[in-house]
Parts: sequence; structure tokens; C-alpha cells
Amino acid sequence: MKEVLKSILKRLPIAFTKNQQYDEQTRAVIKRVCRPGSTCIDIGCHKGEVLDLMLAAAPQGRHFGFEPLPDLYADLQRRYDAPGLARILNVALSNAKGTATFNYVISNPAYSGLQKRNYDKPDEQDTTIEVQTDLMDHVIPLDQRVDLIKIDVEGAELQVLQGAVETLRRTRPVVIFEHGLGAADCYGTRPEQVYDLLTEKAGLQVSLMKRWLRSEAPFTRQEFVQQFEQGKNYYFIAYPA
Repeated sequence: MKEVLKSILKRLPIAFTKNQQYDEQTRAVIKRVCRPGSTCIDIGCHKGEVLDLMLAAAPQGRHFGFEPLPDLYADLQRRYDAPGLARILNVALSNAKGTATFNYVISNPAYSGLQKRNYDKPDEQDTTIEVQTDLMDHVIPLDQRVDLIKIDVEGAELQVLQGAVETLRRTRPVVIFEHGLGAADCYGTRPEQVYDLLTEKAGLQVSLMKRWLRSEAPFTRQEFVQQFEQGKNYYFIAYPA
């Protein structure tokens, strides 16, 4: 019954759930930011849903996708890398290069991450695997322009950003990122750390996608912290001033 309801909701023209609203806003942001030759980076590529949007908006651009789960990576490599649509890397982007234990949620791969996050359902099945880690600053060429980045890494967004400071500072892209309770706090991450890195080190502003689309003012540090602590939102956007 739940699957039938989900299928019906997906076909309706109105976004009922918060995730559906975020999906629609993500599409709108990508369409507004990207030009035919834009470069996009999809971190936590999963099944390629967002990468498809990037490719549609920037068909002549150079694109990168990062996915540490072997099965998902193999499928992405076949669909995107082999035909030359995007470069797909079997890497978990972080703030250190090496190997790491990765929590693979077999029953719900979208919950997988470098740390075990809180699950919405008590019966999720998980195991651990070894993955390669690296910094975005090491992987993305120094002369590569970057226009748009999406980060969905189940709580490890601060570590990804810490490994991407030079790329962010140099290219000043638009960044769509997830940051919420039940995931980021499993890494000991505070919203102040994310906000300070994006604003002070990368020179970006932080807001909600819907606010950015309406050209509204960015969040103050306190406003961003409240969004996180009160669970008001968990998808955000960073962008050049």
C-alpha cells in the first residue's frame, strides 16, 4: 500500500512531502545556474538522478560523479563514464586521503555513509566495507572551473567541504547540500562549523533553495543554526555573494 501511495504522490503536480519540495527546488536551481558548458559535481551520486538533471542542463559541460558503493559505482560507470557523459569515481570524498570503513545499509543504500547515521526504521540491515577516500582539492584539476556542486553524504558534508576549501575559494560555485539532525550530529558536526567554513573560508552565503530562487536575503549564522537545531530544513544552498 505504501509503495502504491508513493507512486501516486510522485505523479501528482503538487509537491506534498519535504523531499519532493527539495527535489523540485533542486531542479529549479540547476536550470537557473547551469549553462550548456557548465561543470557540475555530484557527490553521493547514488543512482544518478541529480546527475541526469546536470547533464540535461549542461550537455556540453564536464561533469564528475562520486559514489563509494561498489554496485552503484559499477552501474554509474557503465551508464555515464563509459559513454563519456561524466567521469565517475569510486571514492568517498572527505578531508583525508586513504581508506576508511564505510557503513553500507543493505536495505536502504541511500542511508550509507562513513559513520552509521540514525535510521527512520528500526529494521534496516547494514554491514561495513572498506572504501577509498580523497579530497576534492586533490581530485578536481586546478584549472577546472566548477559551476555547481551537490553534496548528499548522510552527515559527512563538513568533511567533504573541509577537503574542498581551495576548490570552493577558487571557483566560487553554487553548492546544494544536505545538513540535518540524525546524520551530521553522528559525526559530531555542528552547524556553526559548516556555516563558518562556507562563509569565512569559501566566501559564500548560505540560504534555502526556495529563498535563493526568490532572491531573498541569506541566512545569518544564528538563523542557519536554528534551521538545523529545530529540524526546520535539512537541504540548503551556498552561493557567491
